[in-house]
Amino acid sequence: MLNIDLSGRRALVAGVADDGGYGFAVAKALAEAGATVCVGTWPPALNIFMNLIKRGKMDKSRRLSSGKIMQFERIYPLDAAFDSLDQVPEDIRASKRYQGTGDFSVEGLANRIRTDFGKSSLDIVIHSLANAPEVKKPLLETSRSGYLAALSVSAYSLVSMVSRLGPLMSRDGSFLSLTYMASERVIPGYGGGMSSAKAALESDTRTLAFEAGRKYGVRVNTISAGPYASRAASAIGIIERMVDYCAMNSPLTDPLTANEVGVAAAFLSSRLASGITGATIYVDKGYHAMGMAVGAVSNQPSRP
Repeated sequence: MLNIDLSGRRALVAGVADDGGYGFAVAKALAEAGATVCVGTWPPALNIFMNLIKRGKMDKSRRLSSGKIMQFERIYPLDAAFDSLDQVPEDIRASKRYQGTGDFSVEGLANRIRTDFGKSSLDIVIHSLANAPEVKKPLLETSRSGYLAALSVSAYSLVSMVSRLGPLMSRDGSFLSLTYMASERVIPGYGGGMSSAKAALESDTRTLAFEAGRKYGVRVNTISAGPYASRAASAIGIIERMVDYCAMNSPLTDPLTANEVGVAAAFLSSRLASGITGATIYVDKGYHAMGMAVGAVSNQPSRP
């Protein structure tokens, strides 16, 4: 039997603040395969997240098939909008929501991992980060600052992480991000520059696969996952409609589960996928293959 075995591998999953999204599902799948898992959490959500764990509120969702509870080796504060602490505006540094977290920049994250584990201490990095402050606005109504904020957190952060974490990766390590097909097709209601950010993320995946592959010997891929009604995705405002529409019009009509994305991520992060890099892998029940809505198909006989 061919199994995904990540024993002895250390993973960092950036973008986990609860147990309801793809980031958590990926972390759990990696743990199921034997990896030790660290997570990066947005500072304003950090205390709530840690309290939920401490009080046992996430024990059920963290329970593995073995019966053990998934443990996070480290939980790091991370605001991927900032490459280094000196870029952080004073009002954010002074905010109570950021107090006591130390250096929460991407560079700060890399420094903490280096201090905690040393060089060549990472094998897997998952980028599960996306944010657009104006996501409910049509692109025509999106401000320049809103557009650039979406690209900064949702796309450039991957570049920053590969640049700073690449030196800490094993030579056969894997970077993996999560994208969405709004990068290539119009999804009305998915605004604020997020579609542009996802397109940039996929383009950067290809370029980073070449540059980081040659420089660090690592692979860089992205999963184009179907819509999923997580708490974070509720910010879009139409996520339930997106889920229902895709289920209705996909070749496989069962709604996509977070676990299906997590298992695909575990495979792509493993040595079984050693020949795959620079790729966008669809995990969406086949929705990406459709060119017409099922309800639009006419009952009229086809032309000869």
